[in-house]
Amino acid sequence: MTFFASAVHQQPGGMRGPALLEQLLAHPDAVPGAVNLDGCGLAELPAVIGGRLDLQRLSAYDNALENLPDWLWNLRDLRVLNLSANRLTALPAGLGELKRLEMLDLGHNALAELPDSVGGLRDLRFVYLSNNRLTRLPESLRHLQALNYLNVTDNPLGELPQWLGNLSSLQELRAYNTALTVLPASVGDLPALRELHLMNNDLTTLPQELTQCSGLRELDLQNNALTSLPESVGRLRALTRLNLRFNELSGLPDSLAELSELRFLDLRANRLTALPEELAALPRLEKLDLRWNSLTTLPAAFERLRARGCLIHL
Repeated sequence: MTFFASAVHQQPGGMRGPALLEQLLAHPDAVPGAVNLDGCGLAELPAVIGGRLDLQRLSAYDNALENLPDWLWNLRDLRVLNLSANRLTALPAGLGELKRLEMLDLGHNALAELPDSVGGLRDLRFVYLSNNRLTRLPESLRHLQALNYLNVTDNPLGELPQWLGNLSSLQELRAYNTALTVLPASVGDLPALRELHLMNNDLTTLPQELTQCSGLRELDLQNNALTSLPESVGRLRALTRLNLRFNELSGLPDSLAELSELRFLDLRANRLTALPEELAALPRLEKLDLRWNSLTTLPAAFERLRARGCLIHL
């Protein structure tokens, strides 16, 4: 897991939560440069925070916020804004005034859309939108050239936009549980992509262009409806983890054996009746899971995998 994924709820140090809230109300002239009011049961943000115009970090995770105050958009020095796990249904265009924002966490709310102004936050590196009600992403997001991490999981999107390929710095994309039936070919235009997590969707095929992501290291496609893999899958030479469990694969391309960095290959619960003998030549494979297929035996060459310590589940 990357730094960005582990940092989704990173917290400012020092006094926090109810203790900090009590201090803010008692000493409104002593607002710290990083404010953490997680889990305080707040229905609104304390107005005293609005006086600290140089505030850099504000976390109000796990409260009861339904609306946001206008003064919030005056905090132009904010780098981190965490409003996850509240009751927000909409955001005003004022969000676009936070030009220095690098991390934005809006997960676990009830947002049906995002304002177009979010595309003006050109310093954003981390955007977490999981567990909302989004059916589309605003096209203005294509301008987020600094974005490293995007999480849109558990939203009824139905599709990912073609402009996705404009996010030239994107390293990690998480879009599972989003009712995807197709992956846009523009995913192949993401030169920095390292992790792609698309499990629990309705994908039946993958675009050949995906194999242009030469730096991809983790690809999770479990619980889709894939019937085949691109013949060019062997071009993903940096891939270390490939999860294909719970799909409809009846065969595998020979080029899979060209994944020289592959360490973990999960093929559980497919419709495989045979395997390419060339897979036995994968030099770094540590675990191969083949359970719940229609395989009765393995090619004799697979004994070489076992002999050098590869764990094979059949």
